[in-house]
This record gives sequence, structure tokens and C-alpha cells, in this order.
Amino acid sequence: MVKRIAAQQLRDQRAQETAIYGENACRAALLSRFDDVVKAFFTPETAPRFADAMRALAAARKAYKVVDAAELERITGSGHHGGITLVVKKPEVLSVQTYLNAMQDADQDCVLALDGIGNPHNLGAIMRSAAHFGVQGMLLPEPDLLFSGAATRVAEGGAEVLYPIDASDFAMALSQFRKAGYVLVTTSSHRGKELYRTKFPPKTVIVFGEEQSGVSKKVAAMGDLPVKIPGTGAVESLNVSVATALILGEWWRQLGGH
Repeated sequence: MVKRIAAQQLRDQRAQETAIYGENACRAALLSRFDDVVKAFFTPETAPRFADAMRALAAARKAYKVVDAAELERITGSGHHGGITLVVKKPEVLSVQTYLNAMQDADQDCVLALDGIGNPHNLGAIMRSAAHFGVQGMLLPEPDLLFSGAATRVAEGGAEVLYPIDASDFAMALSQFRKAGYVLVTTSSHRGKELYRTKFPPKTVIVFGEEQSGVSKKVAAMGDLPVKIPGTGAVESLNVSVATALILGEWWRQLGGH
């Protein structure tokens, strides 16, 4: 019985942990939430650049190990580990109401709502742009997708400054934001007001959909302000991460970059 309980506790603990990799992603995690680091792995080539981190880990009695690149590839399941991997506690996922309570006194805010976007490389690129342009929250039905090694590596540290928000009921979550005074901006490749003729409201939720089919019809119908990115029309649409960067850049120009 004791062994079964201990095994279950270990499984529960591991379910709350994730491995992140890539030099910039790991350095950002070490700087912003050192207490959440469980253990670390370095290759001999990378270790000298993290000598300060290894001293801090040793002082905090956190495990670290120098291993070869093949071992890191086994641990991460990726050849793009960059010579370093951290096992960390997953960030707290906020409820919509918790996030809204925290932001109720803010004069302006921008939240990204991701409808059906699951590709980790797109998610990582979106997080990188979101962090660059001052986004606070990331709303999606499966927020754990933001914690994958591939997504955090591509985010280049951006994952550490964003708040994941649970939207298991996506439409309900958007409704909560609207009731709190946020305007729902939906994006499309073929309909809506042109981006550079659009005035963004102070509190905005910008909704992006899966690359092939876009925002779902149900979500599109909820939108207050449909926006499209003008272009030549030579291609059907932009990659969702590129579209995110362009729209957030305009939001920042209007509201964030003062």
C-alpha cells in the first residue's frame, strides 16, 4: 500500500513538471523562476557558459548533471536541445476570472485567444511575438501546449513573461472577457476591416484560428471587430505566427509603444 501511494505521488509530481530546452529559453527560466527548476542537464560544450547557474543550483541543492548530446536528445526527444535542458514545474494556469481580477485596474491590456492552434513551432513563434509586443495573457483550451519543450525553445524566453489562461470552454471564456469590457477582435484572411485602418480599443482579445480553417464559425460570430491583413492576394493567407506578429505590431504602435 505504501509503495502504491509513493508511486502515485511520484506520477502526480511528474505530471506537474515539464522539460524545456534551448539556451535562451533555459536562461530565461533560470532568471525568472529559479525556484521552479527541479534539475538541469548540460553538455560539456554548454556547461562553461552556465557556470554561474551550476553554482546557484549546487547552493540550492538542486541536481544538475553534465551529459553528452546523445543523452540530452534521449531526455528531450529532440536534436534541437541546444546543449541544455531544465526539468521545471509547470507554470500556474489561471482561470479567466483570476486573470480578469488581476487586470481590472489596468488601463489597457491585450490577450491572445488561440482557437485550435496546436503546432508547437507556431505556438512558440506566437509567444515570442506576444512577449515582444507586451501581451499579458494567452487564452487557449489546452494551455499545457504552451509548456512543451519545442514551443518554449522557439519562444526564446517569451514563455516566461506570459500568463497561460484556461479556456476549456472557449466561447464561454470569450464571453467572460467581453462582459469585463474587452473587445473581441477576430482575424481572417478574406473578411473584415483592413488592419492599418483599424483602431484598437484599450482592452482587446485578439482571436487567431487554426491555419487551414481559421477561426471557427461560432467564434467568428462572437467577434466585435473582424480584421484582415491587406496584401497582394497572391497566396491564400499568412502563417498564423506571422499574422500574429503583424497584428500585434500594429496594436503596439497604437497603444503599447507610447
